[in-house]
Amino acid sequence: MFDLVVIGAGSGGVRCARMAAQRGAKVAIIEKRFYGGTCVNVGCVPKKLFVYASHYGEEFHDAEGFGWHSSGQGFNWTTLVNNKNKEINRLNGVYEKLLKESDVTIFNGRGRIKSKNEVEVNGKTIQTKYILIATGSQAFVPDVAGREHALISDNMFYLENLPKHACVVGGGYIAVEFAGILQGLGVETHLVYRRNMLLRNFDMDVRQFVQEEVVKKGIQLHLNDDVVEIKEQQEKDYPYRLSLKSGESLNTGLVLYATGRHPATEELGCEEIGVDIGSRGQILVDDDYRTSIDTVFAIGDVIDRVQLTPVALAEGMYVANLLFGGQPVAVDYERIPTAVFSQPSIATIGPTEEQARAKVPRLQVYRSSFRALKNTMSGNQERTFMKLLVDGDTDKVLAAHMVGPEAAEIIQGISLAIRAGATKATFDTTIGIHPSSAEEFVTMREPVA
Repeated sequence: MFDLVVIGAGSGGVRCARMAAQRGAKVAIIEKRFYGGTCVNVGCVPKKLFVYASHYGEEFHDAEGFGWHSSGQGFNWTTLVNNKNKEINRLNGVYEKLLKESDVTIFNGRGRIKSKNEVEVNGKTIQTKYILIATGSQAFVPDVAGREHALISDNMFYLENLPKHACVVGGGYIAVEFAGILQGLGVETHLVYRRNMLLRNFDMDVRQFVQEEVVKKGIQLHLNDDVVEIKEQQEKDYPYRLSLKSGESLNTGLVLYATGRHPATEELGCEEIGVDIGSRGQILVDDDYRTSIDTVFAIGDVIDRVQLTPVALAEGMYVANLLFGGQPVAVDYERIPTAVFSQPSIATIGPTEEQARAKVPRLQVYRSSFRALKNTMSGNQERTFMKLLVDGDTDKVLAAHMVGPEAAEIIQGISLAIRAGATKATFDTTIGIHPSSAEEFVTMREPVA
């Protein structure tokens, strides 16, 4: 008899399992695929490694403005993939070791809930006091003709060869990130999106700025358009032909669909035992992450609140504390710092200007756009954008948005100040580090709106 059985060994599930076990609970975890979940294996970690790789071509070019000559540099896709695989395998081992050192019992297989206190795995029924569902999400491909020829983001990390031409379908952060990776690695890249602007739900200024910069990088945008059909053809470098809604056709070597991720609840047994499922396929939970069955909890992407690894970690910690004697700390969903590793990268904390205007009567907006010092000699035309939102009545800084190099590193620090309640006066009286891009956040003096 276990105190807790966790289904899914992603970041959130592993965190909850380890913390519960360290508090004396008898814990088991079930994983059908790989330790560390999407983020470690086919998400944030390998994607960031690929982003690093895709920057080097531009860095070599920029270096010439500083006197370096790097002619003859070549890129080897196989080397990148093999080295990435070594690192992911190492991280898999780290996660497995952490679980074993915490005395968590591991079951490799597919978990299925049989009752409020029973889980089945590999034909064996496990008795447990509590169940935690942490099965994450999976990529969604719409029902387009020829969809069997489309790849999802998972596949991109294991391609045998890099194509000469690629078409990415979608306009969210995964689509924009992979378009940047492919273009940076020398692939002629087209991005097809059914709306008129990329990155829905981000701040409008950020969206407009990124869209302009993406085009500068050479990515060819097809906005207000969509794929109607994907057909195979007998062309070595262009084995697929895409028919677009606009009437245009594209010959391509790869079709990547990055059109969202859906909660992974198939074959879990949720409906059979009465766990309520929402309209998007998400498991419905209360503020304590408890489902409609009092012994069953759920966290992470499968509840589809905020699909970010650090959020799943915080949710997992909350459940471990709630059930096994800790102090649960509620997750602040309003001020979650996040990043998009597009090129240039995006980072943000707090509401968009559009969201803030709906709640703050006297909103003050500070904006700055500039060409970074490095680019003045490199010849690189990339620009940086920064934005602060301030409550005019309280002087509190509500949000910070940035597009540019090292945006995530900069906004991570600023998120601490915002969560601590820093005012614009605090920012104004903070000494900037000169010369740096980050100092712009403490030198923006006049609101633009």
